Amino acid sequence: MKDIHIPTLDLIIILAYLLIIISIGILTARRKKVSSEGFFLAGRSLNWAMIGAALFAANISTIHMVGLAANGFKDGIVWGNFEWMATFLLIILALFFAPFYFKNKVSTLPEFLEKRYGPKTRSFFAFIVIITALFSHIGVSLYAGAVVLKTFFGIDIMVSILVISFITTLYSILGGLRAIVVIETFQTVILIGGATLLTILSIGMLGEQGIHSMEELKAVLRPGQLDILQSGKDSLLPWYAILLGYPVLGIYYWCADQTIVQKVLGARRMSDAQNGPLFAGFLKILPVFIMVVPGILAYALFSDKIEDPNDTLMVLISNILPSGLIGLMTAALLAALKSTISAALNSVGTLVSLDILKRIRPSTPDKIVLRAGRISSLVVIILAISWSPWIGRFESIFDAISIVLSMLSPPVASVFVMGILSSRGNDKVALSTMIFGLAAGTLVFCLDFDPISGSKLITDGLGIPFLMQAWWLFVLCTVFYFVLGSFSLPRPLAEIQHLVFTRDTLRGFTSRVTSHKDPRIWAGLLLVIMILLYMYFG
Repeated sequence: MKDIHIPTLDLIIILAYLLIIISIGILTARRKKVSSEGFFLAGRSLNWAMIGAALFAANISTIHMVGLAANGFKDGIVWGNFEWMATFLLIILALFFAPFYFKNKVSTLPEFLEKRYGPKTRSFFAFIVIITALFSHIGVSLYAGAVVLKTFFGIDIMVSILVISFITTLYSILGGLRAIVVIETFQTVILIGGATLLTILSIGMLGEQGIHSMEELKAVLRPGQLDILQSGKDSLLPWYAILLGYPVLGIYYWCADQTIVQKVLGARRMSDAQNGPLFAGFLKILPVFIMVVPGILAYALFSDKIEDPNDTLMVLISNILPSGLIGLMTAALLAALKSTISAALNSVGTLVSLDILKRIRPSTPDKIVLRAGRISSLVVIILAISWSPWIGRFESIFDAISIVLSMLSPPVASVFVMGILSSRGNDKVALSTMIFGLAAGTLVFCLDFDPISGSKLITDGLGIPFLMQAWWLFVLCTVFYFVLGSFSLPRPLAEIQHLVFTRDTLRGFTSRVTSHKDPRIWAGLLLVIMILLYMYFG
């Protein structure tokens, strides 16, 4: 696809947006002297709306906007399962994981694992999360954003990466989590507004092509392009793989990833910690309609102009939006990009400061802890800048993320699920399971990565899609955990009873509902909506 030259008006809009973002970060940082808890966890003062909006914005990056449109064009609405299945995981986060995190006042998820298992598990998991943030959240996002800037402005990939890194790092280091959440709340509005506008205008353009009904639309699409659930060997995402494999990725991503869950840890009340993820769950309904559907509509409108599916979103923007709105949509893309990067930077700073420095030297002054967090964020962004250009060597950006998560998620999901549901297992068991699972995941990755093995031995040779690879690795890790735990002494129940699911926890679920703010009400409503959506589109 040729580079798109944006009119002056759109450039002004984009520049104004960037100045607003930087100003918000600086003003938030200058409000008052901030402590390490204030910087990393916003002083535990976040309400449910801010948490929900921030969770959504941290998840929906430029990768999603570009990738979902591309996959909608190529495969159809089936990729919307990654968005709608997330709502079920957010319900699990709200009702099961968040209460344990909030009641125990943990600052990081590795800290939670130390309380449940021991210090060795904490250290190893902190390493996994930092690596995930560096290579996935930050590195991939930088490259995706650079591709967008290259397409719209003709700016060199490396120059684009440096510009994005500077702007995002500036407000992240200055303002901490509060600045990030405030900006992410603002950016969520921009993101949803821009994507919704593009969808509406795309639908309006169908009439110009002689498409006036759903039947006429289906006639020009690929067979099954509007089916949310698919079956058969020909589908990369058969229904059983989604049902079994996605929760494995989702438990790590939505319930155990510091970059995502850190917003929940900054909640001011238990109700906010629970209702925030549920609000994000309601927001996650939208991407299917405003990000996947535009890709499907692009197939009906511009299939002759789109050679590479990754160009789908840019073709839509350049051919549908008038001057001025192109700038707004580009701003939305940049908003989505920086939300993910800033959230990951803050989580890395939190882990380095609280899980490493504070553990080695508990008496470290708060000022030094805060400085260490900012310096570590700066170091990570520099490393990510060095890594991000290599993303172009993968088949696609979305594939890169999926492959990484399929490798890392199974052992983490197993340790967290078993740790909460059972008192079985100690520091040795959890650490061994993580090491075993990471080694097994690395082996599967090498066998299934064409540049290394010469072919996709697992996907093509054995016919096991990546989601099912994640499922079977999870089963293997859980069996390993259970067997090793059977020969190991568990930690005394008195030490961990507040960290595991007990009869008292069950009573909390069955107690009487006394307020409309009760998360069980909103979780039930969200669950009903999702069941109805799957019944309609399935």
